[in-house]
Amino acid sequence: MTNFVIQLNILPSFGFLFDIDGVLVRGKTPIPAAKTAFQKLVNSQGQFFVPVVFVTNAGNCLRQKKADQLSHILGVPISQDQVMMSHSPLRMFKRYHEKCVLVSGQGPLLDIAQDLGFCQPITIETLREKYPLLDVVDHDRRPKTLYPSAVELPKIEAVVLFGEPVRWETNLQLIIDVLLTSGYPGNPYHHENYPHIPVLACNMDLMWVAEAQSPRFGHGTFMVCLENIYKKITGKDLKYEALMGKPSELTYQYAEYLIRAQAAERQWKQPIQTLYAVGDNLMTDVYGANLYNRYLEEKNSRKGSKTRIQAKVASGRRPATLAQDDEIDNSWESELASSAATHCSMLQSSLILLLEADSGCP
Repeated sequence: MTNFVIQLNILPSFGFLFDIDGVLVRGKTPIPAAKTAFQKLVNSQGQFFVPVVFVTNAGNCLRQKKADQLSHILGVPISQDQVMMSHSPLRMFKRYHEKCVLVSGQGPLLDIAQDLGFCQPITIETLREKYPLLDVVDHDRRPKTLYPSAVELPKIEAVVLFGEPVRWETNLQLIIDVLLTSGYPGNPYHHENYPHIPVLACNMDLMWVAEAQSPRFGHGTFMVCLENIYKKITGKDLKYEALMGKPSELTYQYAEYLIRAQAAERQWKQPIQTLYAVGDNLMTDVYGANLYNRYLEEKNSRKGSKTRIQAKVASGRRPATLAQDDEIDNSWESELASSAATHCSMLQSSLILLLEADSGCP
């Protein structure tokens, strides 16, 4: 494996997408083989031989904090540009950055939202302070005395779900209030306001692996609750403007973009043609990598067909119908360069043990 990696230092043609939870750590406990394995992926200056991005569905901290944690756990220097949180693709949704958005989750939500480019984020806590009569499930938190708020909140134009919150009943109640009042939660419900204001959700994990012997509820479980409450009240389906985090294609598109950015920074001019995704979760890591591989195969097939059509047009043999152009000019996808990869292959987390044992290429 060592000789294989040293050769890659010249012109690497692939990059790694590493999951974190269950692959490198279990809860806060590092997996023993991980640190030894990663020593084989860097040179004496601590530079990676190949582009590496850590793709996690976690979303409760800033990229820099996660990079610092990984650097400490793995014993190799990792920058925030090598870390992709579940919410990282939100940087591409610039049309929402100037709007007032309600953010749900835990951790430094305002810092995370502002780091992603949102200028007017509002937390659930701010909303319940403004409208204290809305959050009454917990009798101990019901206001004893009501004081008029001096703060006037603007209309909420979108809801951003970063991850599972601490107090589910509060977040479920207030998000439903915002959706059923078109962004004015102090107003009465209006069921005819459908479709509702945009909802952007990060991390669809129903369960995730921590220190417990069995998987724990993830943000996907919270989303199931929200969807079913909305359906029960309105009789209509909750719709998402965007879903990100593994296994969504959007997440892998953005991860490939980060891989290409690393290659460009190191002046590796050979195209990154293959992505190796390393993970342990069948419903996120495995399914997501296979889904993106299918996307790449179909895209390259269409690209080949388009090239043949252009050749026929150039030679004067115009076909009866022309294929639809791939490019989407008026969406976030125009922010990303065209993907250069041709394959995305799934590697089980046992790759860590192979690297540690120095036992050949993947």
